[in-house]
Amino acid sequence: MPCAAGLLFRTVKEEMAREERRLIERKVKTVRALERGLQVLSEIDRRKGANLHELHLALGLPKATLLRMVVTLGKHGHIWQRLADGAFLPSMRHGGFPHDPTCPQVAEIASPHLARLSRLVAWPSALSAPYGDHLEIVETNSPLLRLDAIALGPVGCRLSFLHTATGRAYLAACDAVEREAIVMQLRPAVPDPAGEQMLDDILGMTRARGYALREPFHPWADRNWQAVRHDGRRSMAVPVIVDGRPIAAINITWLHRRTETGTVVQRHLGALQGAADAIAADLVARRVTH
Repeated sequence: MPCAAGLLFRTVKEEMAREERRLIERKVKTVRALERGLQVLSEIDRRKGANLHELHLALGLPKATLLRMVVTLGKHGHIWQRLADGAFLPSMRHGGFPHDPTCPQVAEIASPHLARLSRLVAWPSALSAPYGDHLEIVETNSPLLRLDAIALGPVGCRLSFLHTATGRAYLAACDAVEREAIVMQLRPAVPDPAGEQMLDDILGMTRARGYALREPFHPWADRNWQAVRHDGRRSMAVPVIVDGRPIAAINITWLHRRTETGTVVQRHLGALQGAADAIAADLVARRVTH
């Protein structure tokens, strides 16, 4: 009998639970606004980034509605908006900070510092991270300054280690093992002792003064080799150092005909170094708090 009573009790309890679920399904409506917000978040995550127009085409929601949603999602740390192209990207805030800060999400932390730098310096800046035998731009404040003659980017644009200030800043800050691994991919097929010595001199000079320039030009025909000679631009760059090693480099680029290199260095090196230090500090702080 006790077994029969227990079975009856379980049967009644299960029936009550089923009835409760039926009542919930009949009486409780879903939150439509929340559903839409989750759709937006899912679409941004699926695309690994999307602008407002792309979200409008994908989801069929009015842009005014989407704008309110992305602002809300950004306010609560679920997404962030890249300066370079206005794209909304998944935030790493809730997922924690990866132990390797060289991942592309470094752009999220750097973005507000680049925005701040644009208010201090009238020339555009870009943050670039290493990828094999080159660096790639991961964020830039160029759109904030609206200088069509000197627009930087787009995100993913490949930069030379040899011929750009950004590349030289990174190379000069590397340890010997990493630097040799990079340079080994860039050497010409025919040995060039003079070119090797010139590169060593350039990197030594960069370390001594604390920043990199495009000059002097180097003879090895790596990517950007022609551009740096003919685009009328000059750049200054410094590395972003975390745990004693570079994880990216940040630059300032200007038109040579508009101002001299010495003037830019004197006026803006401090702001550039401050931005690099602030990015590094935020990277470390984010890692510690997670």
